[in-house]
Amino acid sequence: MDRIIMHIDVNNAFLSWTALYLLEHGYKEDIRNIEAIIGGDEKRRAGIVLAKSTPAKRKGVVTAETIYSAKKKCPNLKVFPSNREYYSKKSKELFSLLSKYSPDIEVASIDECYLDYGRVKSLYGDEIAFAKKIQKEIYDILGFTVNIGIANNKLCAKMASDFSKPNKIHTLYQNEIESKLFPLPVEDLFGIGRQTAEKLKFIGIKKVEDLAHQDEYKLSKIFKNSAKHLIEIANGIDFEEIDSTKHIVKGISHEITLGEDITSTNELVKRLSVLSEMVAKRIRKENKYAKVICVILKDNEFKRYSHQKKLKNPVNSYSEIFKNAKEILKEFYHNEPIRLIGLRLDDLKEVKSYQTSLFEEDKGDEKIEKVIDEINLKYGKSVISRASNIDK
Repeated sequence: MDRIIMHIDVNNAFLSWTALYLLEHGYKEDIRNIEAIIGGDEKRRAGIVLAKSTPAKRKGVVTAETIYSAKKKCPNLKVFPSNREYYSKKSKELFSLLSKYSPDIEVASIDECYLDYGRVKSLYGDEIAFAKKIQKEIYDILGFTVNIGIANNKLCAKMASDFSKPNKIHTLYQNEIESKLFPLPVEDLFGIGRQTAEKLKFIGIKKVEDLAHQDEYKLSKIFKNSAKHLIEIANGIDFEEIDSTKHIVKGISHEITLGEDITSTNELVKRLSVLSEMVAKRIRKENKYAKVICVILKDNEFKRYSHQKKLKNPVNSYSEIFKNAKEILKEFYHNEPIRLIGLRLDDLKEVKSYQTSLFEEDKGDEKIEKVIDEINLKYGKSVISRASNIDK
């Protein structure tokens, strides 16, 4: 059976969904067709452009610029607030519709998912014909458009869905890597942050093809353990399987939106310490243990990416969560400006199945932290706090 993966991505999700909400509540204009943006509070740092209509884009409005700057380019610009509750509703409707066709769906974010079509192709036939069918069904029933990328793995499906928009279907099969992927600028490659792209271009790697043909040993002098991964993604290599449990079993997570862009690993580690304490308290409250720890970053261009680690032994103590989170961060962060950092615990277990080692000692962290939880629950949550996290 050939592996066929689809990446389904809502076109301009926040603006499209806000447009639908407004129309449902009597607004006379479809804001997708006028100069409009979704933005935060103009009086605070959050007053930036989160999403823009095509007419606003034509006037030069770009995502992440200030609303003040956008209005200078576009004096008639209309600003609408985000509506997370409604976005969540539309997201669930989308994934519910797709679930009719396959149980093998991995939710990547609120507005995108992967579908393992290879497993159901015998039921529905040609993948491009099927993509056209669900594209039309999504628009007819839910009222918005999607891009669909089709490939032999998740990486290439994601890349294909971004080729051109809106309401398009693109393929990036393994035999199309050289013709479709290699000519792209290296910064367009999914998984390449801005800082990484700048380092690559500084050493003469400007196109994906340049990176694909690099010597791993030479590249490792700059990118260390990430060198092999960079070369693999440039060649369209990705063996990651669809994980349909991601939208069925909820993990425990917290995110921090930063007051200013951060480019320091040490500063991000400080935030990870706070996040580790927060998720550790929650997972202990649930009497569960995490087998997977995931660190989430969003850069100042709103590009969201993450890196996770599957543990030998499930954990629920601050010290173990924080130790692993730091290691994960240092594996995939390359000093690009970060606006949000998050930490998620997944693959939650009811029982701690522990594989012992002759050289390990039981430090009793879990018991100590449970006692602290009980004291804080009885006398107030701030009676005992970790000194390193005070004022963070």
